[in-house]
Amino acid sequence: MRVKLNHVRCYYMAREELLMIPGPTFLAESTLKAMSRQMISHRSKETGTLLTRCVERLKEVFRTENDLFILTASGTGAMEAALANIVEPGDKILCTTCGKFSERFKKIAEVFEANVVEVSSEWGDAINPEQVKAALDEHGDVKAVTVTHNETSTGVKNPVEEISRIVKNHGALLIVDAISSMGGDHIPVDEWKIDLCLAGSQKCFAIPPGFSFISVSDEAWEVINKTKRRAFYFDLVSYKKSLGKSPPQTPYTIAITLLYALDDALNLMFDEGLDNVIARHHSVAKLTRDGVKAMGLELFPVREEICSVTVTAVKMPEGIKDQEFRQKVREHGVVISGGQDKLTGEIFRIGHMGRVTEREIDITLKAIKQALLDLKFPLREALLQR
Repeated sequence: MRVKLNHVRCYYMAREELLMIPGPTFLAESTLKAMSRQMISHRSKETGTLLTRCVERLKEVFRTENDLFILTASGTGAMEAALANIVEPGDKILCTTCGKFSERFKKIAEVFEANVVEVSSEWGDAINPEQVKAALDEHGDVKAVTVTHNETSTGVKNPVEEISRIVKNHGALLIVDAISSMGGDHIPVDEWKIDLCLAGSQKCFAIPPGFSFISVSDEAWEVINKTKRRAFYFDLVSYKKSLGKSPPQTPYTIAITLLYALDDALNLMFDEGLDNVIARHHSVAKLTRDGVKAMGLELFPVREEICSVTVTAVKMPEGIKDQEFRQKVREHGVVISGGQDKLTGEIFRIGHMGRVTEREIDITLKAIKQALLDLKFPLREALLQR
């Protein structure tokens, strides 16, 4: 059933171009205005009140009662924080990889001298939970398992809930990168027993890059407190101590303007209703997939049921060159992304996260259609008659 989205305002109209990449996203006017407020002391009561309010509402978005911290860092900072606080040299870490960003977990684990066990899938496919089980059965002393919920490089969503049941049966910690999906898809942290869950500011939260969020379970704290940590800025124990001070604060200077933006963005999300926000993301994702398929284009993920809710990856049409195509789309007012790493020139990606509505999807699909016509791509006859 199609969700009515008319109550969600369009916010990008001050721009000549519509930004439809997998983050950063365009910002609401109210968020832009919030960031223009004057600075306050990062150790003040005002900041403590604002920080506490944002943390408590983020917990609701994460659907968790676990501790949650705001890091002034990109999503990669949260990935490093998760591993830096639990990994000692030689610890066995199982990393599931299916694209550029899930592979980043593996690279970070190797920096901290973990003994990495890799379970991989082809780019465009999701992680097979049975392969995770087999790896855990073979390596009984795995300390933690990393999973990227939403792989933006391929447009694939991984089965975190199924993987979680397997991981918990083996007594390992579960670390989930939800950087590009938290706030746009259903990720109940406590219900799925996620020990360390990560999110990023410039994705579904629709504020500028520079914040990441990390929730920490009681089980994760048990490991953290026994681990000889090799982190200073990302020491989660320091964040917990600082948040417990009066006034609450972060151990190092927080980005005040981003805190203003986050407070406003959370207001927008709660005004719309968290369930409605997720329903909107699912609705615009389907509209996007249906729209590109109607043009005769092919989705990159191997099955539609594993397609991301926040980014759609599409195979580059035969005979069309990536940069030329995306430049044509941009000439029609919309910015989309190309493929990354070994997918460079092979796919293009449409981001539909944050404040995106049917209106933005319609504009984007029309720009793509016109770009293909400009490049003499044979669109389906039915589409041309519309």
